Amino acid sequence: MSARRKLARTSPLARLAPAGVLVLTLLVPGALAQQALPTTMEDEIREFCGNIADAARDQRYLIQKKELEELQAGVDERIQRLDERSQQYRDWLQKREEFMRVAESQLVDIYKNMRPDAAAEQLEILQPEVAAAIVMKLAPRLASSILNEMDSKKAAGLTSIIASAAAPDLPEDPT
Repeated sequence: MSARRKLARTSPLARLAPAGVLVLTLLVPGALAQQALPTTMEDEIREFCGNIADAARDQRYLIQKKELEELQAGVDERIQRLDERSQQYRDWLQKREEFMRVAESQLVDIYKNMRPDAAAEQLEILQPEVAAAIVMKLAPRLASSILNEMDSKKAAGLTSIIASAAAPDLPEDPT
C-alpha cells in the first residue's frame, strides 16, 4: 500500500498522535519541574539561613572570643606597665624620703650651729611651714632664742603652726 492510502485509512486522531506525543513530551518536564518546586524564594532563603545558622553562630563566637582575648592581652599589658610604674614610683619615693631625712637632719644641724640672730633672719625668709618644722626639731633653748630674735608677727605665726601641729585633735575654727 502506498503511503497516501495508509494516511487515508487512518483516523484523524491517529494522524495527530505523533505530534501529540511530541507536544506532551515538551510540556510534561515543565509541568513536573513546576510541581517539584513547591517552595518559594523566601522559603529557600529561610532554609539556607537555617542550615548555616549554627556555623555562622560558631564563627561569630570565635571572632568574639578572639577579640576578647586581644582585649585581655591589652589589659594585661597595661596592668604590667602600671605595676612597673608604681614600683618605680615607690623606689623614687623611698629615695626621696631618705634624702629628706638626711637633708632635714643636716639642715637642723646647720641651724643648731648658727647664731640665733642669723638663724632668725634666715627663718623669716623661708616658708612658714618649713621654718616651723626646723624650729620644732631644735632644742627648746635654741628655738626660744631664735624666736626671740625674729619679728614678733613671724614668730607668732611659727608658734601657731607649731602649736597646731602639736595638737592635731583640736577642732578647726568654724569662722
